[in-house]
Amino acid sequence: MTPAASSPVDIVERSAIRKVALRLVPFVALMFFINYLDRTAIGFAAPNGMNEDLGLTAAQFGFASGVFFVGYILLEIPSNLALHKVGARRWLARIMVTWGIVAVLFTFVQSYTQLSWLRFLLGVAEAGFFPGAILFLSLWVPSRYRSKVLGLFYLAQPLTTVLGAPLAGWLISHDGVFFGLEGWRFMFLGVGAPAVIVGVIAWFYLVDKPADAKWLTPAERDWLTEAISTEKKPHAEKHGAGTLKAAFSSGRVWTLSLIYFGFIYGLYALAFFLPTIIAGFQDQFGTTFNLVEKGLITAVPYVPAAIVLFLATRHATKHGVKTGHIAIPALTGGISIPLALFAGSPTVTILIITITACSIFAALPNFWTVPTQFLTGAAAAAGIALINTMGNVAGFAAPYVTGWLADLNGGDYKVAFFAVGVLMLLSSVLMVALGRHDRVAVEDRVPAAAAH
Repeated sequence: MTPAASSPVDIVERSAIRKVALRLVPFVALMFFINYLDRTAIGFAAPNGMNEDLGLTAAQFGFASGVFFVGYILLEIPSNLALHKVGARRWLARIMVTWGIVAVLFTFVQSYTQLSWLRFLLGVAEAGFFPGAILFLSLWVPSRYRSKVLGLFYLAQPLTTVLGAPLAGWLISHDGVFFGLEGWRFMFLGVGAPAVIVGVIAWFYLVDKPADAKWLTPAERDWLTEAISTEKKPHAEKHGAGTLKAAFSSGRVWTLSLIYFGFIYGLYALAFFLPTIIAGFQDQFGTTFNLVEKGLITAVPYVPAAIVLFLATRHATKHGVKTGHIAIPALTGGISIPLALFAGSPTVTILIITITACSIFAALPNFWTVPTQFLTGAAAAAGIALINTMGNVAGFAAPYVTGWLADLNGGDYKVAFFAVGVLMLLSSVLMVALGRHDRVAVEDRVPAAAAH
């Protein structure tokens, strides 16, 4: 039996989605790559001269790492509402140039106080970028394609460590080469400057909505505009989903915020302290690595994490996002992360941390398809920002509490990582509870294959 020929509408649909995936997603992912590298660069600098030069304790480093999120939290929701009002192209470009300028200033930091203030200002400058990027991409594709598109976007995060950790190690190894700068200072300069350059390019490259995209054919523009508009109407009419009240009064939004808190707590505990843990292998196991080798080892867990992320989003796109796509990874990560510190060798430690990283990244892009199913317009901007704000609370708490608990236990991270495990297990429990009480949003989604 010969397969039925594709209808003209199917051809237009596939072509439109392919163009969006090729034209917008890689560029926004590049922005996210630079974003995540700049906010986590302090983790690479800490064990490679910064903590010693500035005289930082583990708790002080944790506070300086986490205070970034205080500034981010204060302006996140206003920033995302501004993006909704003035357009993503202008606002995302403005955010990027601003944080790039602040990131470069880390090159010249001289004290713990200056470091803490710059981290706070970096958070202020970056406020709204991540939820703004999620909102921007959700405005370009219908819901049945969002898991795949967000998965491609989210690949930037593990790849930031895969590529960024060796890059940071290489930059740090150039101690005194550039105007006599210490290696860790040169690293801050090297990862901060690209944000300014790409931010300027974004102003001219991005387009706010499909109707304005000259690189789409008229048929593709019409199909995307109609498909996205048609999805919004039933939700808005049934739930008032386009109002700010819908976002702040929604039990689903607050539950998703708590779930996201657990994931991000685990993510940043790893991001900021994994380089320090690897640097401690010499005392713990008697092994010695140079700067580039430490960077490569830091990158190891994120290579399979990127692969798992890609496969998980492909599966969710084909079958629809289910509770298990989010709850099972949270459960796996919650169990695995405390075990890493009981391993008997560097290899086993990294293997267990790899399982944790795979778990976190398998869940995150699928997680972000959930709020955009029932929120639209200003409520989507506010709701996504509110959920991400809770993640940023975790971003502050994770490094500070982890460092404080490590200092309290004489440099031992076991108690700190047990706390990470408990919070990720809580995310799993809450996701299961949400799935049981919200079949429309999670369990009963129509699989993408059936949507055609």
